[in-house]
Amino acid sequence: MSENLDVARAALGLALSPTRTQEQSLKEELRQKGIAGAAADIGGQFLASIPTVIERAIVAAKREGVIRDEHPHVGAVAGAAREALAQISGRAAGLDVGGKIGVARSGEHLAVAVFFGVGLVHLDDVAVAVAHRAVAK
Repeated sequence: MSENLDVARAALGLALSPTRTQEQSLKEELRQKGIAGAAADIGGQFLASIPTVIERAIVAAKREGVIRDEHPHVGAVAGAAREALAQISGRAAGLDVGGKIGVARSGEHLAVAVFFGVGLVHLDDVAVAVAHRAVAK
């Protein structure tokens, strides 16, 4: 399989991981395959939380060593996170979201995935998106 697809699957798996224990286990499994990963819980009113979601993706990726603290790396995470959020904005605009964002990288391939519950009171929906960027090694 293609490396970019493997990285996208990894990011999605991290976003889907329901517990910290499962997240840690998946990160270790990915590490053995040469894929670095990070995840962060997110939630709030969708439109108002977009900057926070992007910031959390960047902070988690730096903290876990997925990216270096360099402009091209930070920009790749920010751009992929923004793209993933744009994919679900039609469904989530004006509503509350809660879920997780996953970031994965192998070599020059970087992917960000989001998995959200979207809703208002008890009228819930689900939204999933993933975006890919290339970043220098």
